[in-house]
Amino acid sequence: MIRELGALTRRELLRLTRNPQAIMTSLLLPILYLLLFGQAFNLGNLGAPPGVLLSALRGAPTYFSYFAAGMAGFVAVTATLFIGANVIFDRLFGVLKRTSSTPAGPSAIFGSRLLAGCIQPVGLAFLVLGLAVALGQFGLTGLQVTASLSAIGVLEIVLAIVILSVMFASLFLAIGFSIEQPQTYFAVVNAINLPVLLTSAALSAWGLMPPWFRSVASYNPITLAVTVIRENLFAGSSNYYSVDPAVCLLALLAWAVWMIVIASVLAARALAPKN
Repeated sequence: MIRELGALTRRELLRLTRNPQAIMTSLLLPILYLLLFGQAFNLGNLGAPPGVLLSALRGAPTYFSYFAAGMAGFVAVTATLFIGANVIFDRLFGVLKRTSSTPAGPSAIFGSRLLAGCIQPVGLAFLVLGLAVALGQFGLTGLQVTASLSAIGVLEIVLAIVILSVMFASLFLAIGFSIEQPQTYFAVVNAINLPVLLTSAALSAWGLMPPWFRSVASYNPITLAVTVIRENLFAGSSNYYSVDPAVCLLALLAWAVWMIVIASVLAARALAPKN
């Protein structure tokens, strides 16, 4: 099991590195979001009073800083979209059938795709944070880290991004193993991805949300992840958060475990020998 899992994971990673166009496309989206939306909708540029700004953004000094932390969670989700599509294309081209005929079982096949698929989203999320900080050195509004990050804080941020990536990678794998046509897959994924993003606190200012919308957003897994990031990046944010980051991580982990169980069951059914 371990050897098969390692071999299949290496194969998936090699396929990723041999497709630089897909990597560049994944990088282009967060860069455009940071340069266009983050800079254009920065509330600080509109002269919002500092007290109102801190309250609306839950401790973030500027909207761009708030937005950049949300984008780290956003790209961790969008970069996993094609994981399920790869399953469909491999089924259409016979790759999945040949792989399932090897000694590697369904668990190794599913696990390898999950592990390999989570590496790129995690890397992109940290690239977004680094780029957001670097923009401040070029005369633009940059990410301002106003807290003293501890080792525990850094670990919490890493865990939030990793767990979020695992959860959505499992979700899209579940859809990929359940659907046979790529057109149907992308229609379903788009119907899920956009509402989940827009009902989270990734882009919308928390303090400006209606109460009912805030209640919905508080259970959104993207909100849970970006809350952990913001809590550790912005000093004084404890005045604006009522939930400890550890609680958010536990709730996010529950989401991920649930998705992994569903995806593994669907993968086992799809890879089972047909009579």
